[in-house]
Amino acid sequence: MGRLCGKVAIVTGAASGIGKASVQLFRSEGATVVGVDVAEGADVRCDAGDDTQVRDLIESTAERHGGLDIMFANAGISGGWDSITEQSAAEWAETLRINLIGPFLAIKYAAPLIAQRGGGSIVCTASVAGLRSGAGGAAYSASKAGVINLVQNAAQQLSGTGVRVNAICPGLIETGMTKPMYDLARASGKEDRIGELNPLQRGGKPEEIAAAALFLASDEASYVNGQALVVDGGLSSSHPEARTYKLRMISE
Repeated sequence: MGRLCGKVAIVTGAASGIGKASVQLFRSEGATVVGVDVAEGADVRCDAGDDTQVRDLIESTAERHGGLDIMFANAGISGGWDSITEQSAAEWAETLRINLIGPFLAIKYAAPLIAQRGGGSIVCTASVAGLRSGAGGAAYSASKAGVINLVQNAAQQLSGTGVRVNAICPGLIETGMTKPMYDLARASGKEDRIGELNPLQRGGKPEEIAAAALFLASDEASYVNGQALVVDGGLSSSHPEARTYKLRMISE
């Protein structure tokens, strides 16, 4: 039996990257999964930041499959890398609409249905950029910091329902969002420098974030609630520095 056998799940941002990998992994573990995206390649087309579309998606999924156990609010956009003085209010509003209001809507409409099943899991994709500056643009970083606080508030407000709400904070992962960065590094012969700032000295794979989402979605994380699970190769374990360490071998 799979770790999600008999569970019904929704995954947003499912056409590529982390969402696509999560749909595949959840299904391999026995879940009935509805993959959602605005782009082609998902089971259902839906704007993750639109109130009516999200409500209808969640309610129709529960009706069609007899309930809902897992909601993975993963959809997001980069918001660009322009400075605060260069970005417009409209650009910020759109970034917040998808990256922060999207998870809010997912929680709002999924939580009551998951509670009806006796409890389950809501997972939201945040980012290490939401922990401190330097890992994303200002709008993106602010939106992801909001996601971390949102899951903490939701976990508290859903006390007693059996609905757990957690976030994942990925580091540098090769997805559609980061493709330009990866393509530039490869074209310039600097692929070996991707992820060099973290102790593992490499970028992450969508499947590694999907594995973290699977854990939080499963009953194995039954006592994990209101947390932000960082999956970044150790990047956020330290402040940036230029110093290089060399191990000194001590022989007896």
